[in-house]
Amino acid sequence: MSDALLNLFADVLEVDASKLNDNTSPDNTSQWDSLAAMGLVVAIEEKFGIQLNTKEIMKMTSIGLARETLRAKGVAV
Repeated sequence: MSDALLNLFADVLEVDASKLNDNTSPDNTSQWDSLAAMGLVVAIEEKFGIQLNTKEIMKMTSIGLARETLRAKGVAV
Protein backbone atom coordinates (compact mmCIF):
# COMPACT_ATOMS: atom_id res chain seq x y z
CA MET A 1 0.00 0.00 0.00
CA SER A 2 1.33 3.42 -0.93
CA ASP A 3 1.48 6.00 1.86
CA ALA A 4 0.74 9.40 0.31
CA LEU A 5 2.01 11.31 3.34
CA LEU A 6 5.31 9.42 3.53
CA ASN A 7 5.78 9.87 -0.21
CA LEU A 8 5.13 13.60 0.09
CA PHE A 9 7.70 13.93 2.89
CA ALA A 10 10.18 11.85 0.86
CA ASP A 11 9.72 14.13 -2.17
CA VAL A 12 10.12 17.38 -0.21
CA LEU A 13 13.01 16.13 1.92
CA GLU A 14 14.61 14.35 -1.05
CA VAL A 15 15.07 11.08 0.81
CA ASP A 16 13.93 7.53 0.10
CA ALA A 17 10.43 6.92 1.50
CA SER A 18 11.61 3.60 2.94
CA LYS A 19 13.82 5.57 5.36
CA LEU A 20 10.81 7.47 6.77
CA ASN A 21 8.18 6.50 9.32
CA ASP A 22 5.78 8.19 11.74
CA ASN A 23 8.67 8.83 14.17
CA THR A 24 10.66 10.79 11.58
CA SER A 25 11.25 14.34 12.82
CA PRO A 26 13.69 17.22 12.44
CA ASP A 27 15.60 15.74 15.39
CA ASN A 28 16.51 12.58 13.47
CA THR A 29 16.42 13.79 9.85
CA SER A 30 19.05 16.34 8.83
CA GLN A 31 17.18 17.23 5.63
CA TRP A 32 14.19 18.47 7.68
CA ASP A 33 15.41 22.00 8.35
CA SER A 34 13.42 25.25 8.62
CA LEU A 35 13.32 25.74 4.85
CA ALA A 36 12.15 22.17 4.28
CA ALA A 37 9.49 22.67 6.99
CA MET A 38 7.99 25.55 5.00
CA GLY A 39 8.06 23.43 1.85
CA LEU A 40 6.32 20.60 3.70
CA VAL A 41 3.48 22.91 4.81
CA VAL A 42 2.93 24.15 1.26
CA ALA A 43 3.09 20.62 -0.16
CA ILE A 44 0.67 19.24 2.44
CA GLU A 45 -1.82 22.06 1.88
CA GLU A 46 -1.69 21.63 -1.90
CA LYS A 47 -1.77 17.81 -1.93
CA PHE A 48 -4.64 17.45 0.51
CA GLY A 49 -6.57 20.65 -0.32
CA ILE A 50 -6.52 22.05 3.21
CA GLN A 51 -5.37 25.15 5.08
CA LEU A 52 -3.22 24.74 8.17
CA ASN A 53 -3.18 27.35 10.92
CA THR A 54 -0.08 28.30 12.89
CA LYS A 55 -1.00 26.07 15.85
CA GLU A 56 -1.44 23.04 13.56
CA ILE A 57 1.84 23.75 11.78
CA MET A 58 3.73 24.07 15.06
CA LYS A 59 2.25 20.76 16.28
CA MET A 60 3.55 18.82 13.26
CA THR A 61 6.97 17.96 14.68
CA SER A 62 6.98 14.44 13.25
CA ILE A 63 5.34 12.62 10.38
CA GLY A 64 3.05 10.88 12.86
CA LEU A 65 1.89 14.19 14.34
CA ALA A 66 1.35 15.55 10.82
CA ARG A 67 -0.79 12.48 10.14
CA GLU A 68 -2.83 13.13 13.32
CA THR A 69 -3.33 16.78 12.31
CA LEU A 70 -4.56 15.76 8.85
CA ARG A 71 -6.92 13.14 10.28
CA ALA A 72 -8.36 15.76 12.66
CA LYS A 73 -9.13 17.85 9.57
CA GLY A 74 -10.96 14.91 7.97
CA VAL A 75 -8.17 13.84 5.62
CA ALA A 76 -7.75 10.07 5.33
CA VAL A 77 -4.00 9.40 5.53
